[in-house]
Amino acid sequence: MPATSTLTTNGIAAIPAFNHASDLTAAEPGYRVIRRNGSVTPFDASKITVALTKAFLAVERSGAAGSRRVHDLVEGLTDQIVSNLTRRVGEGRTFHIEDVQDQVELALMRGEHHKVARAYVLYREERARERTATEATDAGRTISALNVKTDDGSLAPLDEARLAAIVSEACEGLSDVAAEPILAEARRNLYDGITVDELSLAPILAARTLVEQEPNYAFVSSRLLLDRLRREALSYVSGRPEQATQTEMAERYASYFPEFIHVGIEAGLIDHELGRFDLDRLGASLKPERDLQFQYLGLQTLYDRYFLHTKGKRFELPQAFFMRVAMGLAVREIDREARAIEFYDLLSSFDFMASTPTLFNSGTLRPQLSSCFLTTVADDLDGIFKAVKDNALLAKYSGGLGNDWTLVRGLGAHIKGTNGESQGVVPFLKVANDTAIAVNQGGKRKGAVCAYLETWHVDIEEFLDLRKNTGDDRRRTHDMNTANWVPDLFMERVEADGEWTLFSPDETADLHDLYGKPFRAAYEAYEAKAAAGGIKVFRKVRAHDLWRKMLTMLFETGHPWVTFKDPCNIRSPQGHVGVVHSSNLCTEITLNTSKDEVAVCNLGSINLVNHLTENGLDLDRLAKTVGTAMRMLDNVIDINFYTIPEARRSNLHHRPVGLGIMGFQDALQALRIPYASQAAVEFADHSVEAISYHAISASVDLAAERGSYASFEGSLWSKGILPIDSIKLLEDARPGAQMDGASTLDWEALRMRVKKTGMRNSNTMAIAPTATISNICGVSQSIEPAYQNLFVKSNMSGDFTVVNAQLVHDLKVRGLWDEVMVSDLKYFDGSVGQIDRIPDDLKALYATAFEIDSSWLIEAASRRQKWIDQAQSLNLYIANPSGRKLDELYRLAWRKGLKTTYYLRSRSATHVEKSTLKGTDGKLNAVSPAAVAAAPIVVDPGQAWGKACAIDDPDCEACQ
Repeated sequence: MPATSTLTTNGIAAIPAFNHASDLTAAEPGYRVIRRNGSVTPFDASKITVALTKAFLAVERSGAAGSRRVHDLVEGLTDQIVSNLTRRVGEGRTFHIEDVQDQVELALMRGEHHKVARAYVLYREERARERTATEATDAGRTISALNVKTDDGSLAPLDEARLAAIVSEACEGLSDVAAEPILAEARRNLYDGITVDELSLAPILAARTLVEQEPNYAFVSSRLLLDRLRREALSYVSGRPEQATQTEMAERYASYFPEFIHVGIEAGLIDHELGRFDLDRLGASLKPERDLQFQYLGLQTLYDRYFLHTKGKRFELPQAFFMRVAMGLAVREIDREARAIEFYDLLSSFDFMASTPTLFNSGTLRPQLSSCFLTTVADDLDGIFKAVKDNALLAKYSGGLGNDWTLVRGLGAHIKGTNGESQGVVPFLKVANDTAIAVNQGGKRKGAVCAYLETWHVDIEEFLDLRKNTGDDRRRTHDMNTANWVPDLFMERVEADGEWTLFSPDETADLHDLYGKPFRAAYEAYEAKAAAGGIKVFRKVRAHDLWRKMLTMLFETGHPWVTFKDPCNIRSPQGHVGVVHSSNLCTEITLNTSKDEVAVCNLGSINLVNHLTENGLDLDRLAKTVGTAMRMLDNVIDINFYTIPEARRSNLHHRPVGLGIMGFQDALQALRIPYASQAAVEFADHSVEAISYHAISASVDLAAERGSYASFEGSLWSKGILPIDSIKLLEDARPGAQMDGASTLDWEALRMRVKKTGMRNSNTMAIAPTATISNICGVSQSIEPAYQNLFVKSNMSGDFTVVNAQLVHDLKVRGLWDEVMVSDLKYFDGSVGQIDRIPDDLKALYATAFEIDSSWLIEAASRRQKWIDQAQSLNLYIANPSGRKLDELYRLAWRKGLKTTYYLRSRSATHVEKSTLKGTDGKLNAVSPAAVAAAPIVVDPGQAWGKACAIDDPDCEACQ
C-alpha cells in the first residue's frame, strides 16, 4: 500500500504497514527483505522515516511546530528499528517483511507512543484479515521449485524432504511440540536462491517463536541449531561438504573426534599434547545423545563464544568440546585417558560445570583456567601502575579482578618526594576503569574489575560517588565496580550513633592489616592521636550519616557493594599467613593478598537439580560429583597458565578452589518448597552442609595422594577448626553475631581426618553467580530466586525467551495453561501473584524475586555461610525501597554473619517488555491490541536490570 493515512471502517487512522520493500529506509548495504510472495528485494529505500512521519501526523494531526518535533522523534525511531533488524538478522542478512513491521511496532511501544502503536496494531490485523480472504496462503505456494545456493555458489533444488525430516527428528521424544507449525513458519522465510546458512537458520528461528507457548520448543530450537553446527563442523574437519542427522551422529562422532583434535592442533588452537592421548578410546567414549540435553540458550551461547573456530567456521561439536576441556584438565594425570573420560562424563552430564575461563581455555596453548584474581595496590607510583598492568594481563585471558586500594594515600596527604599533596585514590581508579574497558578478552567479554576501599579511608565519600552520572567526569568510573570493605567497629558505631574518624593510610597503615580486637585498639589509639594533633589528615563524621550515604549510593547507582572485613578474616582458614583485604569481582572469593601475592581462585559449580530424588538430595551421587569436581579444580592449579609471577606463587602455595552451586531455585520448586519459607532455609542449610562435608573430605583424600598444601601448618584446618567451628571465633570477636550452629553429619570424624592427613586446598567452597554456565546447563543461576517466570534474557548471544517450564507443567496439570495465561504472565511482568485464577500454593511456590522478602534470602545465606570457607554472591531484592528498609536489611546481613553482599536490585529499574508482537522471539507480547494504550512503562530488556550485572547485561558475564 502507499505510505498514506486513511480512516478504517472503525474510524481509526490507518498506519502504513510497510507492505513492500520499497517502504524501507536505506540501511547497511547487503541486507535484503523477503516479501510475502517469496521474492527478495534489497533493503534499500527511504520510507520507514517517511511512513513513520505520516503515521504520527495522521494520529496526532500536528501543526508546524509539532511536525518538527515529529521529524526529530522519527529519526531516532528509525535508527532504533534499523539497528534492531540488522542486529538480529544473523548471517543470512535477510529478514521478512513481517519482521520489519514487528520492529516498527516494538519501537513505537518502547517510545510509549501508545496511540500510534494501537492504531498500527489494529491496522495490521485488519490487513491480515484482508489477505486471508483475498490472497493465496503461504501453504499454497509450491516451494519445491525453490533453489538453494550451495557453498561453492552453485544452485541445487531445495531438499524439502530433508528439511521436514530434520524438524521431525528435533521434535522426537518431546511432549506438546509438533513439526507442522515450525515448517509453516520456516517456509514463510524461504526464497529462491536462499543460501545454505539461511536455510539452516529458518527452522531455528521458527521454533524460537513458539517457546513462550511451550517451553519444550527451546529443546527443539537447540536440536535444529545442532544440525547447522554439525554441517559446519563436519564439513570443515573432513574438508568436504558433509551433514548428518542426530541419529547418524551415533556412529560419526567417534571418527570425527580424532579429526577434530588434529585440525585444532594444525590451526594452533589446541595443545599438541592432546594429540598424544588415545583419541580412538576417547572418541568411543563420547555420548552423542547428550547433545539433546541442551536448551537453545545454552547451545547458542556455546556456539557463539565457546566452541573453537577458525576462518569463521566452528569445528567443535558439543561432546568434543566437553572432552577437550576434560583432556586439558587430565593432561598431567597418570592414567590420563581414564581421568579424561571421568571428567568428561561429569561435565557432559551437567552434574557439574567448570567456570567460563576453564571452558574457554582448557586444552589450548594458553590454558588460563582460573576465574578470579585479587590484588593489593601499593602506595607508590611503581606499585600503582604495576597493579594496573597486572589487571590488563590478568583480564586478557578471562580473569575477573578484585583490587584492594586501601593503602593508597588520601586526598591532601603529603608526598615526600615532591613535597606536594596527593590527589587521592580516585584519579588512579579512573585509570584502572579505562584499562578494564580497553582489555576486553578478545571480544569474548569485557574486562571487569571491582575496587575495594575500607570505610575509614579519608577518600571514602568520594569513593561512594564514583558511579554517579553527575559531577566531574574525571573523578567518575562508570564501568568499574566498587565495594565498601566495612570493619565491624564501623557497624558498631552506626548502631550506637557514634562518631567515625576518616584517616589517610600513609599515617595509619597498620589498620589495613588489622581486624577484630587489635583493629579496635589501633583505631581508637589513632583517634586519640588525631585529637592530640599528632595526625595531619583526618576528618570526623557521624557514622550513621556515612552509613546512610553508603546505602543511598547503593540504591541510586548500584555501588559500592557492602562487604564485611571482620568475618572474612576471623573465619578465614589462612589467617596465620596473611590478611583478606578485599573480595573479588563478584564478592564470593575471600583470600589473602599482599605485595608479593596475588590471590587466585579456581571455580566450578554443582547442578543441584541433577542431584535430587523424590526424597530430597541423592547424597551418594553428590559425594561422587564432589570428589571428581574437587580433583578437576585442584588440577587447574598445576596446569594453569599464569600471566604474572605473584599469581603463580600464591596459587601453588595455598591451592585454593571454590566449589559452588547452581539451580537452587529449581531444586526448591522440584521439591515443592517456596523460597520464602523455613523449609527453604533448612534445605539451604542441609544441601550446603553435605557439599561442604564432601568437599573437605575430597581435599583430604587429595592430600593423602598428593600432599597437603604448603601453608597448611598453622591454619585453622591444622587445628581441627572447620568452617562450622569458626562461627565460635566470630561470636567471640562480635558478641552480637546471630548464626545457627546446628549440624547433621559426622563432623568429628572428618575433623580428625583433616588434622591427621591435612588438606590439599586452603579453601574449598565459594558460591559464584554462574551467570553463563547455568545457561549452558539450563538451570536457574546460583542461589538466585526466580527473576521472572516469563522474560527475555539478553546476553552477548542475543535475546532469548525464557519460560519457567516447571510452572508451565503445573499449570497444564491443573488445566490452566492457555493463551490467556501466557498473556497474563507477560502483562504482570512474569509474576503469578496478581493472576487470580492461579491457586495460592502455586503463587507461593513460583513467587518471583521481588515478591520475596529479602530477609528470607539473608536467612538462607546465613545458613550456607556457616559451611563455606569463602563467601557467596548474594543479590538482595527490594520491591519498594526506603531508607529504613535498606538500613534494616544490611544490618541484618551483618548480624547474621554474612561475609559479603552483591547487587541490590530494586523493582523501579525492572519492567518486562510489553509489546503486541506475535510470533517473535526476543520480545514479549501484551495482552491484546486494546491493552497497548494502557500499557505501563516499557524498558528494553537489555536495560531492565539497570544496575545489575550478572543476569541481563549483555556485556558483563564476568565471573561465570
